[in-house]
Amino acid sequence: MPVIGLQLMMLKDQINEKGMYEVLRQVRELDIDAVEVSQVEMTDELIDDLVRGKADFDVETAAMSVSIAPGGNGFALETEFDRAVEACRKTGARFLRIGMMPFQAMTSKQAAEEWAGSVEPYAARLAEQGITLCYHNHHVDLIKFDGERIFDIVRRVAPSLLFEVDLHWVQRGGMAPLEMLEAYSGACKLIHVKDFRVAPLPADVYAKFEAKEIDMKEFYGAFLSLGQFAEVGQGNMNWPALLPAAEKAGAEYFLIEQDDTYGRDPIDCIRESREYLKSIGY
Repeated sequence: MPVIGLQLMMLKDQINEKGMYEVLRQVRELDIDAVEVSQVEMTDELIDDLVRGKADFDVETAAMSVSIAPGGNGFALETEFDRAVEACRKTGARFLRIGMMPFQAMTSKQAAEEWAGSVEPYAARLAEQGITLCYHNHHVDLIKFDGERIFDIVRRVAPSLLFEVDLHWVQRGGMAPLEMLEAYSGACKLIHVKDFRVAPLPADVYAKFEAKEIDMKEFYGAFLSLGQFAEVGQGNMNWPALLPAAEKAGAEYFLIEQDDTYGRDPIDCIRESREYLKSIGY
């Protein structure tokens, strides 16, 4: 069974305030076994805290974030390749992950191919070190250029680059998540477990529309924005079917993530997600 983990972008403010070590203590109290590190500065101190957290709390590092060029999220492989590998050695992490392709790469087939081509040498070099580089999708990865999805372009041009599948974004992109997992079986190593709910239409927005304080264009913009990130089990995703399918597709980690908690304490949201996963056998 895949290891249950947490995408630490949900607790980045707490990491900056208290340090990674104390956050890992909280993670263990939530009965979570692994973390994915993202959106925090990868200092030597933070890496040492990950090592201490594994020793003291048995919370493993599932993955850490990288970019290709400097200025992105995590280690920059162009300038910090050796440091990224060393961090994996220290923490025991077997995966690195790219959180998003550059926006330019989303604009055309050629741009997507060029980006994937620039990543492949790094993915291959990391594989030689026993480290798997994964690419985290968003809805844009369902774009088709000449009938070929960005997902397919990445697999064709960068075969050493595997996937961190965000099932929420697959759903939002218009592909059935079960279909996606089957289509890319074997490449789906990390899974972001994040629900998708549709919020009620805000009463104040409707009142403004009725009072003609906003026009149809503004009202319809609000109507189209009702899709939300949700605690696992609190949306419309079919997790009892999706998680076994993800496991069959090669998943090694299920990572709880919620991009926005809409004013709720993220710890409460994480706890709720974890309890739901327990209720369905995870």
